[in-house]
Amino acid sequence: MSDKTLTRMDLSDAVHEQVGLSRNESADLVESVLQHISDALVDGEQVKISSFGTFSCRDKAARVGRNPKTGEEVPIHPRRVLTFRPSHLMKDKVAAGNKA
Repeated sequence: MSDKTLTRMDLSDAVHEQVGLSRNESADLVESVLQHISDALVDGEQVKISSFGTFSCRDKAARVGRNPKTGEEVPIHPRRVLTFRPSHLMKDKVAAGNKA
């Protein structure tokens, strides 16, 4: 695995180079897209990006967990969690990268 991380700046630089917008416009565009995605998820909507995958929120019920060190039972409160399900094309693309 690579230690490289793709950042917002990397995305805005790619938009700047490939689309030709100014650096500020590219950064604003990336921020706007990410804001729309996060707003939709907060509102409980699914975000499906074709050939990439689907982001969604799922409600997890309350349950009783156990501290593995002490064995003590601990209540786990209900919460919403973010899930991502990659598309088949993305899975295939990642798998093909593993073969190289």
